[in-house]
Amino acid sequence: MSAQGLRASVAGLAGLPQGGAGVIPDLTAAAFIGAGFGLLFRYQPLAYAATISSGVLYGLLWWILGPLTLAPLLAGRGPTWTLPEASAALPSLVGHVVFGAITGLAFYVFVAAYVRRHSERTPVPDAPVPTTQIVILGGGFGGVSAAQRLEQLLARRPSTSIVLVSQSNYLLFTPMLAEVASSGLEAQHISAPVRAALPHTRFLRGEVEAIDVGGRTVTVRESASATAEMLPYDHLILALGSVPNFYGLPGLAQHAFTLKTLDDATRLRNHIIGLLEAADVERDEKRRRDLLTFVVAGGGFAGTEMVAELFDLVHGVLRYYPRVTPGEARFILVHSGARILPEISPALAEYAQRRLAARGIEFLLNARVAGASADGVRLSGQRRLPTRTLVWTAGNQPHPLLGTVPCDHASSGAVVADATLRVDGLERVWAVGDCAQIPDLNAEGRPCPPTAQHALRQGQVAAENVGAVLAGRAARPFRFRTIGTLVALGHRTAVAEIRGWKFSGFLAWLMWRTVYLSKLPGLEKKVRVALDWAIELFFPRDIVLTGSGPTPTLAQTIGAQRDETAPVASAGPEEGRA
Repeated sequence: MSAQGLRASVAGLAGLPQGGAGVIPDLTAAAFIGAGFGLLFRYQPLAYAATISSGVLYGLLWWILGPLTLAPLLAGRGPTWTLPEASAALPSLVGHVVFGAITGLAFYVFVAAYVRRHSERTPVPDAPVPTTQIVILGGGFGGVSAAQRLEQLLARRPSTSIVLVSQSNYLLFTPMLAEVASSGLEAQHISAPVRAALPHTRFLRGEVEAIDVGGRTVTVRESASATAEMLPYDHLILALGSVPNFYGLPGLAQHAFTLKTLDDATRLRNHIIGLLEAADVERDEKRRRDLLTFVVAGGGFAGTEMVAELFDLVHGVLRYYPRVTPGEARFILVHSGARILPEISPALAEYAQRRLAARGIEFLLNARVAGASADGVRLSGQRRLPTRTLVWTAGNQPHPLLGTVPCDHASSGAVVADATLRVDGLERVWAVGDCAQIPDLNAEGRPCPPTAQHALRQGQVAAENVGAVLAGRAARPFRFRTIGTLVALGHRTAVAEIRGWKFSGFLAWLMWRTVYLSKLPGLEKKVRVALDWAIELFFPRDIVLTGSGPTPTLAQTIGAQRDETAPVASAGPEEGRA
């Protein structure tokens, strides 16, 4: 085939116009995209609206990949990602979006007709009464991965039921939470509904009140007014995760922002935008400086990424606040150690600090937060930072409910488990994730780090061990070697350490986005996050104040004390890195 013929074929598959500015993709591209959509869509009863919406998203994504990316590359140019070039390609967007919606609807109609016809012909047998019940406490990485693996292993054991209890009805992808707080991503796009991810698991949204290992029951209350439900179990998997630890420091629980849930990220985002609104009308220079001073406590992964995202958010939207100059905003990272990012190599940590400092972020190392109030942060040594914003990422602790479990506990409060993930001294109780201290057999028995990549695999191994015990086989030990760590530094730069290989700068940033995008649960969430990132190339971040309550007044924004909002996540997501 000639080069021209090959180029025409690829252009046709991409839905690109040939010989003119077409609006609707040609038939070859339509057949290709239609077949692809048939593989991408997942049928769910009465979900035609969601299927059409997914079709629109896929059409938009294909428009970005086709006319904006592949067409210029085939023509020997670079991708047309600038606003004027994208505007010129808008006519073809109509065709891609309409075609995606029609394809999604057609897929739904055909599959729904097939399912209806098949269900009418096939008698439904009576479901056997479950005789074995496995209860999982926690809807984070460890809990959901355990339930997913159990669904696979026990698909042919209808007498076994799986119950997952979580206070949140979604699995939160915590590595992207800082981008939600900085208005870079929509909150719903980094969370996957647990019910959709676990179709064969009974899901209970509620708070765990008690665990009775002697009677093998768990007490769950779905709401404050609801009657508590007693759940019997044959096997119990603890995946309760962690909650913020304020170490008893005065004022932190009332005045510090945490970053554990979607509500935390959304509340912080609204707070920052509210401060910018207040600073734009504030005439007193000192008060305006206080409003524009942002303090993050904790120089680990979460704190470093958070201060970088806050910097990008504020400087990215200052065009809307003409009375606020860039030099007035201060960003301070307080860390108790001698260097930030102690989890990675000193060279990468030094690079990260140097890049952030060059952008104007200040570092207070070997310093500790001693207290907080509505208008400032007190550091060790009686130093005080006037501010209205303190983001606390300097400490987490296992869920307090674990203290009621009669077993050995680590100094942090985590339950002690052996290498098979079985809680010491308890035969049918297993533990995974942040709430457990599990020996790392690849690191001379030291505790496994509290990362998402460990929690995911611990959940799978715990499920396999439960299945093995039910089948009369021996449980196997958990072994996993950390793949690597990635830290985003904002401004299209990052640092990464993958199995001893070190990367930094733009390449590490591309790796960060590629790896985390691939690990997002569900194709729909991947598409939505990819679209959020694509939109960010053309438009500034959103500054709309959101929330169920009214927009706070100036007095409330700059001085009023907030109610304590530390999460009571009986099944909250584990803190971790993918």
